[in-house]
Amino acid sequence: MAGTGKLLLVGCGKMGGAMLEGWLEQGLKPADLAVIEPGEASRPKVAGATIVAAVEQIVDGFVPDIVVLAVKPQTMGNVLPGLRRFAGASTTFLSIAAGKTIATFRAGLGEEARIVRAMPNTPAAVRRGVTVCVAGAGVSATAKARCGELLSAVGDVLWTEDEGLMDAVTAVSGSGPAYVFLLVEAMAAAGVNAGLPADMAMTLARATVAGSGELLRRSSEAASQLRINVTSPGGTTAEALKVLMSDIGMQPLFDSAIAAATRRSKELAG
Repeated sequence: MAGTGKLLLVGCGKMGGAMLEGWLEQGLKPADLAVIEPGEASRPKVAGATIVAAVEQIVDGFVPDIVVLAVKPQTMGNVLPGLRRFAGASTTFLSIAAGKTIATFRAGLGEEARIVRAMPNTPAAVRRGVTVCVAGAGVSATAKARCGELLSAVGDVLWTEDEGLMDAVTAVSGSGPAYVFLLVEAMAAAGVNAGLPADMAMTLARATVAGSGELLRRSSEAASQLRINVTSPGGTTAEALKVLMSDIGMQPLFDSAIAAATRRSKELAG
């Protein structure tokens, strides 16, 4: 983690906080860290680091190699003007804000600002996240490697050269954990409707989804093959899948849901 140089984290909410914990576990030196977090309750306590409420409190001598932008998309416009002072040749801005484009950051930071746009997801909190990144013009190979190292501390990292894919990435993986949690809720509710006690239904649903996810992570087989492995011809699973894989089953719902989330990601760019 020493290879990332000096780091400025702007925003230390759930995602920013999870990433910070991962960086510290990976050996980030507190002396190389500054954090801007206006909310006192979210402000981390890291001995040796610079922890402030506003950008004006960062001393002039602190020149970050990476500025990680972890504030909500809706507040980004208010944050960027104060960060223009860091938009020099030696600094790269790494954004994890949904929907905000590289062009948006250049408008707020200056046309010469070097931007990496990334979309992580909340399993970063348990180091099982996945992040997709795209680098803007002028971002060096060294800066890309530094950003990749920061993001890999909390999960897998993928790179694309097509920024146009980022809205769909946001819809699939950025918002995806919520879909999985909803699946648990729906399975538990269906269990209750089938006669199970509520606590037993929720325990079964949670353990089944969590265990299946771990099996998927460890297995080299495709998800479709793992599904087939569970499905005995003419059995109970096959009967349920007739419903879930029908023309009014899960696929049309997911197509509509991902399309809606992708549209919203594009709207947040403005």
